[in-house]
Amino acid sequence: MTVDQLEVRRVDPTDPLTGPMMAELTHEYVTRYGEGAYQEMTRYPTELFRPPDGILLLLLENGDAVAGGAVKRYDERTAELKRIWTDSAHRRRGLGRRVVAELEREAVALGYRRLYLTTGPRQPEAKGLYLALGYTALFDVSADPLTIGPLPFEKVLVVPPFEKNPT
Repeated sequence: MTVDQLEVRRVDPTDPLTGPMMAELTHEYVTRYGEGAYQEMTRYPTELFRPPDGILLLLLENGDAVAGGAVKRYDERTAELKRIWTDSAHRRRGLGRRVVAELEREAVALGYRRLYLTTGPRQPEAKGLYLALGYTALFDVSADPLTIGPLPFEKVLVVPPFEKNPT
């Protein structure tokens, strides 16, 4: 099955389909950053990832979640990407790119015009993904990431002409 053939499903943050995503993200964060990383996974109330200001989506292959991510409100015109995940057994297939593209579309539909995100300094693959997808690094990319802390990025969203307000 190709990346384009996967089912994209909006889900509630409490949906059982999110279980693998949350478990693997928690394991990944704790492995890379230590026990304090558990706090990151419980830091935000689930309602932040529900409409009208947020959304959580999964990519499903044969009914199983293989990738996912979420958007939550950052400010009036900015959404924040959170929980970008690809199942470890399905990496290197372009699923992260697909998740981000879907979330960008969802953010535009929710009325956002900019995306913001942070990734950790011990996640070079995430840093590379966001740079490859046109996100602007809000830090010195030549510096040692471990001296920076969280790595912030932003991207201005392109709004299709038919969705622009005629003002």
